[in-house]
Amino acid sequence: MKFSRTSKSSGAGSADVTGFYDDDTGSIQYLVADPQTRKAALIDVVLTFDPESASTNADSVDAILDHAKSEGLEIEWILDTHPHADHLMASSLLKERLNRPNGIGEKVVEIAGLWRDYYNMPDAFDPGRDFDHLFRDGDTFEIGSLPVRVMLSPGHTLGSISYVVGKDAAFVHDTFMQPDVGTSRCDFPGGAAGALYDTLHDILKLPDETRLFVGHDYGTEDRTQPAWESTVAQQRSHNQHIGGGTSKADYVKQRDATLPLPDRMLHVLQMNLRAGGFPAPEDDENRYLKIPLNKF
Repeated sequence: MKFSRTSKSSGAGSADVTGFYDDDTGSIQYLVADPQTRKAALIDVVLTFDPESASTNADSVDAILDHAKSEGLEIEWILDTHPHADHLMASSLLKERLNRPNGIGEKVVEIAGLWRDYYNMPDAFDPGRDFDHLFRDGDTFEIGSLPVRVMLSPGHTLGSISYVVGKDAAFVHDTFMQPDVGTSRCDFPGGAAGALYDTLHDILKLPDETRLFVGHDYGTEDRTQPAWESTVAQQRSHNQHIGGGTSKADYVKQRDATLPLPDRMLHVLQMNLRAGGFPAPEDDENRYLKIPLNKF
């Protein structure tokens, strides 16, 4: 993990947000804390996965939990925004270690249905078993004294959700990228450019000063350091894809393209649809993934 950075609370009702950058996947993992109660949540934490050797390690998890401990924070929630295609979720491991509830959007059930067919695994994946909470659009809960509202945010996947925390923080995953990059891809099964456009504009209805924390950054030719925080006002004015008023038709035309698959996708999705849990061991006590050939 290259580095972390903390966005400090702006006062009462505002969260401290520490982002941890994952070098291998360009993912940002979040520790969201209520300064008043020292309660916290984890969002989109990565379990390190090497696709060449099909091996895993918990280095990233350990670093984030060590940081939380050093700050005197008590983790209340383990949250994900969607079943990720480019990194392995740490949700199952974190639940085992922390004995805290995990959650994701309820439409993960529909996503699991799609991927049962792709893997030809009709009895695989039971999100209701592997996640304690399947959040609906508009659901609310708390991190300490901070209210959290769930927004359905489809487009990248059909079941992505955003978490709006307190008065000025929103975790918007694979919707917006940084303004100098634009917006996320929407060509995965169940994704749609038109739905993503609508999601982006729903997010832009939040107050201008709302801090938006994105799911990925890879830098640019002009910006070598990863970044992951912007505001609603900055995205509305300067986003490369929709800033300044791009129409839905023009957006769909420019974004409705197929990109290469992430190198981890076929490995990690069959685990992420189990909250990052491993397949059951077989009679030799080893665990195995099933990879479809020539399917994509």
